Amino acid sequence: MATTPADSGAGSATPGHKPPGYLHQKDAHLKRLRRIEGQVRGLQRLVESDTYCIDVLTQVSAATRALESFALGLLDEHLAHCVSEAVANGDQDAQEKVKEASAAIARLVRS
Repeated sequence: MATTPADSGAGSATPGHKPPGYLHQKDAHLKRLRRIEGQVRGLQRLVESDTYCIDVLTQVSAATRALESFALGLLDEHLAHCVSEAVANGDQDAQEKVKEASAAIARLVRS
């Protein structure tokens, strides 16, 4: 089976973009996402077993906080790597990177 750049961690999913700032922590991020996935699967089991509503909602809150925490960490890495690097290098797309980050922050705040 052929290895793609995404499989090897050498590329990015979006053409024209440099490798993501989180690349050095990819394994830790995947581990964290698997833990969050386990929390969501646990929610399914709670509903399947007719668990009391408030207990399910408590677990929803925990899963939501975990996902929000992951998102904030990823945003921090993006700002520290992608945005700051573009600004420091005087890249023409630096303003675009700042706008993208601002839009991502707005989406996180609205959610």
